Amino acid sequence: MTIQFVDIYYPNVFKRYSSKFNIFRDLYENDLAGIEIRGIDFKLAQKIKGIILNNKEICYNTGKKGDAFSDLLVLGTIGVFKELAKEIIAMGNEDLGIKVSHTIKNIIGYDKQIIVIGNKKFSLEQAYTIGILNITTDSFSDGGKYINHDNAVRHGIELLNDGADILDVGGESSRPGSDPISEEEEIGRVIPVIKEILNKRPDAIISVDTTKSKVAYEALSVGAKIVNDISSFDNDKNVLDVVKKFNAFIILMHMKGEPKTMQIDPSYEDVVTEVYDYLTAKVEYAKKSGINNIIIDPGIGFGKRVMDNYELLKRLNEFKGIGLPILVGLSKKSFLGKAFDLKIDERENHTLIAETLAIKNGARFIRTHNVKNAVTAVKLNAFLDNPELLQNV
Repeated sequence: MTIQFVDIYYPNVFKRYSSKFNIFRDLYENDLAGIEIRGIDFKLAQKIKGIILNNKEICYNTGKKGDAFSDLLVLGTIGVFKELAKEIIAMGNEDLGIKVSHTIKNIIGYDKQIIVIGNKKFSLEQAYTIGILNITTDSFSDGGKYINHDNAVRHGIELLNDGADILDVGGESSRPGSDPISEEEEIGRVIPVIKEILNKRPDAIISVDTTKSKVAYEALSVGAKIVNDISSFDNDKNVLDVVKKFNAFIILMHMKGEPKTMQIDPSYEDVVTEVYDYLTAKVEYAKKSGINNIIIDPGIGFGKRVMDNYELLKRLNEFKGIGLPILVGLSKKSFLGKAFDLKIDERENHTLIAETLAIKNGARFIRTHNVKNAVTAVKLNAFLDNPELLQNV
């Protein structure tokens, strides 16, 4: 069972949910929100629906008598959802009531979270930048530029000097159609670079971009603090054991398929719902494995159509309901290039705009090639949220 806060005030989102739940009334309002409970026992759904309707609120469900499970949609405000959680608990279904309550608290309290990575505190009242260091021969944007050890170290230091809060070091390309490399080759590429960067900048927070537990182990052993696993441990479940051993952070990302095949005709009925369910399940599994230091990434550009990426960017706010920091990587990606007919080296301005929108919609970690531009996006959003910061300017 999954519970999702839905920004149903968007006309296209309202239309999609109207079709799913057979809503024929004109209920669209600018401030309308929804809570969808997916995979709930049909009889329980009917009881909850009765409570909501008795309170003169709006509720719909899928399915018919005799079905085992149903999806339930409640329309209203945050206040309505809070009361709903209390009434569900009062009727004896404490587990569901608590889950609804937690989802609402996650939405409301998202910006109040503080996480600690290494020796640094990250308040989710603002966003942070993650500089990309690809030590690869075939990454889509900078493949081959930093395969040389000295060049890689130099560029890593440059990204930190440009303002990167975290440095994400990867030795295997994840561009569409790319081939995997051996763990020995990956270790040979990334570990010496991580060691030398930390020798020069001991305060740097390093993330290792890998799907392999052995690579993760070696990186964390020399001082990395985060494992950025684009497969969400599908490639190697031992990644979880390694992360737990070092009490490190893990970034869990959604990807349909694998880099080699992910862009071969991907399709979704509702990309936000499917990505949300996937990440929720992955987070639950990781937590049951004893891991609580988690960041989530909807995987923009990984097994998505162009329109799916824009839908995820627009509705990023909904992922706050999972209760964990949201990371996005938008830098120079093809969803920008295809929509505006731009070559890779022509996408800087569009990347900056997209990163600014992502922060506004809830992203708190921006993984990027151009750290200077991303820092601008971070500052712009800070000024929008707190104009008083400029009172003496």
